[in-house]
Amino acid sequence: MTANSTQALSDSALLHELPLRQARLRPEALALTYGAQGLSYGQLGAAIQGFAAGLMALGLPRGARVAIYLEKRFETVIASFGAPAAGCVFVPINPLLKPEQVGFILRDCDVQLLLTSPDRLAALQNSLAQSPALRHLLITGDKAPIVPPASLSLQLWDRFLAAPPQVGHRVIDSDMVAILYTSGSTGRPKGVVLSHRNMVAGAKSVASYLENTAQDTLLAALPLSFDAGFSQLTTAFHVGARVVLLNYLLPRDVLRAMEKEGVTGLTAVPPLYIQLSQLEWPAAIGQTLRYFANTGGRMPRETLGLLRQKVPAARPFLMYGLTEAFRSTYLPPEEVDRRPDSIGKAIPNAEILVLREDGSPCEPDEPGELVHRGALVGLGYWNDAEKTAERYKLLPAGAPGREGGLQLPEYAVFSGDNVRRDAEGFLYFIGRRDEMMKTSGYRVSPTEVEEILYATQLVGECVAFGVEHATLGQAIQIIATPPAGAQDVDLAALQAQCRQRMPAYMVPAGFEIQAGPLPRNPNGKIDRKLLSTAWLERQSQL
Repeated sequence: MTANSTQALSDSALLHELPLRQARLRPEALALTYGAQGLSYGQLGAAIQGFAAGLMALGLPRGARVAIYLEKRFETVIASFGAPAAGCVFVPINPLLKPEQVGFILRDCDVQLLLTSPDRLAALQNSLAQSPALRHLLITGDKAPIVPPASLSLQLWDRFLAAPPQVGHRVIDSDMVAILYTSGSTGRPKGVVLSHRNMVAGAKSVASYLENTAQDTLLAALPLSFDAGFSQLTTAFHVGARVVLLNYLLPRDVLRAMEKEGVTGLTAVPPLYIQLSQLEWPAAIGQTLRYFANTGGRMPRETLGLLRQKVPAARPFLMYGLTEAFRSTYLPPEEVDRRPDSIGKAIPNAEILVLREDGSPCEPDEPGELVHRGALVGLGYWNDAEKTAERYKLLPAGAPGREGGLQLPEYAVFSGDNVRRDAEGFLYFIGRRDEMMKTSGYRVSPTEVEEILYATQLVGECVAFGVEHATLGQAIQIIATPPAGAQDVDLAALQAQCRQRMPAYMVPAGFEIQAGPLPRNPNGKIDRKLLSTAWLERQSQL
């Protein structure tokens, strides 16, 4: 068995073992690239162990929360695996969040140590003072820009990593290892708790169907606080591949990085792919890119077609996942032409059910709720029993894999997403249950409306949502931006296309054109809630 073999890592059970095992097997191989700098697996492993020793020297107990409020850089990755190596829990905070939001997370999960940079620290003074569990500040620079509260110890990065080696607390694969905060429908973020088992099983599953190897170079374009973004690290470290850390301002920056670094695998969300599809791609990208994978929503068919024209040799993977279960389904590339609207079938080592309200299984093509069972099901929401009970539920008696003689219960993730499964077992996303629009007696998915609008090629970006209407129940409202290279949207042509392509009840009642780009949430998805709320506020002032 070679050192490059994926099978060589099959015994990894704990998250931090993924890069540490590679550090032993292939210490000279490049693990990370950040700008002009590189970090080998040997260097990464040593830094991870140094970070864990630093936590142990501070006396942090098993399960202590360690928050990371940084952009993508070496220190972010080292801390994300160094905290688990000490038996602690890492909490990645999206660098786009503001101090008030950061403060909520620090308080909500009782963070004991915060890693951040000097410039970010300067804006956090009020948040630090209001975080009673916080004991330690770790700064990436060589000095702090402020004097921290007397209750906090100040640690500097280089000195922290120089602590004498120590063995971390003993943990097992069912212990929690991370809390990922997601945007909540009420505006309050929810902390999804994941175990070592969840994250390692996810890495092995994703690497198996993407066929990742040590020869791959993956681009980390998504936030590392987003499950699909962090998956670029775990998947790469599982097989010994290289990860390029990118903090981009413009979509063109992504293409430059792909060309410069010879990227073989790209995972992104539909809004970024829509923008990338409207740009010219350097020919060199097509010579190295092995696959591109979509997550975080359905990719418009028009966008998929444009991307395939730009990199015809690259294999497209259409994926569906939720943070509560890390990753759920994927559509194999060979099925894309036959069923481009499908989200595929369950990933390896997961089972996907489609259930009615009463818990019974749906018939083929009957809409129902997607339910995920298996090793990737998380541990619930931190400090929120009510939300946990809504999303993590006991599987009903007689569910597949739950024979009658089994006495202990099994929890699954009830996604809140409506899907259907065809006669061949392929799944199709219909829409979020809490986003479905009810108009003229019909239930309409905003995603379906947006897909049709993109297919007209008359909009750059768009979002659909329902607004109250006296006779329709809800009317469909659209906010859109002009297509690339255009100053405005041809509204008459767009309305005509809608009447031609949509049933009468689905035709939008109103359109608002904005210059764009449309605002994103912290995970890079178009923020439907923000846009709809702002639209309603504007209407109330008329």
